Amino acid sequence: MRISFSSMETYKQCPLKYKFKEINRLKEPKSKEAVFGTIIHATLKYMYDPALIAPGLEDALDYYSKNWNSDVYEVEAEERAAFSQGVRIIQDYYERNEIADATIVDLESRFAIEIGPDDDRHIVSGIVDRIDRTKDGYEIIDYKTGKKMPSQDQIDNNLQLSIYLLAFLKRYPKEYENLENITVSLYFLKHGQKLSSTRTVEQLEEVEQEFLDVITQINEQIYDPIVTPLCGWCGFQRECPMWRHKFKDERQIDSDEVHEMIKSYIATKSNMITERRELAVLQKNIITYMDQEGVERVFDDDGVVARSERKTYKYNEEVLRDLLEPKGLWDEVTKIDGIALKKVATALGVKEKRTIEKSKEIKSTSQSLTVKKK
Repeated sequence: MRISFSSMETYKQCPLKYKFKEINRLKEPKSKEAVFGTIIHATLKYMYDPALIAPGLEDALDYYSKNWNSDVYEVEAEERAAFSQGVRIIQDYYERNEIADATIVDLESRFAIEIGPDDDRHIVSGIVDRIDRTKDGYEIIDYKTGKKMPSQDQIDNNLQLSIYLLAFLKRYPKEYENLENITVSLYFLKHGQKLSSTRTVEQLEEVEQEFLDVITQINEQIYDPIVTPLCGWCGFQRECPMWRHKFKDERQIDSDEVHEMIKSYIATKSNMITERRELAVLQKNIITYMDQEGVERVFDDDGVVARSERKTYKYNEEVLRDLLEPKGLWDEVTKIDGIALKKVATALGVKEKRTIEKSKEIKSTSQSLTVKKK
């Protein structure tokens, strides 16, 4: 399998979005944020591209202005605000950095590295924004145009920086000997701050396993949707069962009867004195409707009704005994459940924990509905 860091992040964010994008190859309209990030990245590349004389601030602003894309902005005031923010980012960058002093090794460096055992190889690909030569080693830099800036601890464990460093070392394997002098950095342009870190050999070995774990889930065709605040920026809402019903007017699927049923359910759920029997009948009817339409959430002017599935698991007793008995831990697990296993898990290695997880089987499944009122 060939996978990039961005597609892996998409899968971790929402497996169904990954399926729409990478498997079904559905087109997703570019968001305003993505278009803004693209022009800022392009301007920074222009600033550092090899030239006899490094571009000055006015040159960079001229490049930024000429390449500005206004098509994604419907509101003029919003476009002006975004354009002005880009100007401030470029001005701030020149104030904090000496462009001519950087020793550039590569810009927008593409990579494709192999991971996994010899009989099951996979390719991880991507693009590194910038690689600099420093006094004692190198610095790998990635630009960020988002609003949120993480903690130093998150930078120290950032997977993107780790895979970029791994790709760099595949390209320059002798630099493993100089690993402590290779810095990985995220430059948060809206804040004018660069957060940096280093990596150990052990950390880099864990990177491959994280990618391989995701690849395993993809190969098992696990594409469950996940609802998060990021859904607001997703271009696949019309296809997603968690959002598709929101566009019911476009699809013209609802009858007055269905509309009233959903409205009645939301009102009934909110009223705690309503008889449970009436609520159960409404829930059964709505679940039947969800099955018919292939949706997981239904929308009404009063709110959203979402279906959730509760699973209980059982563990393979024979597998657990073989793992825990040699360590003297079997007697501590008086009842084979998640709570008991969690207490003894600290004494187990990563492979043993994975073995236990693989022995877990679904015992029962039940469905319920939740309401989120507007």
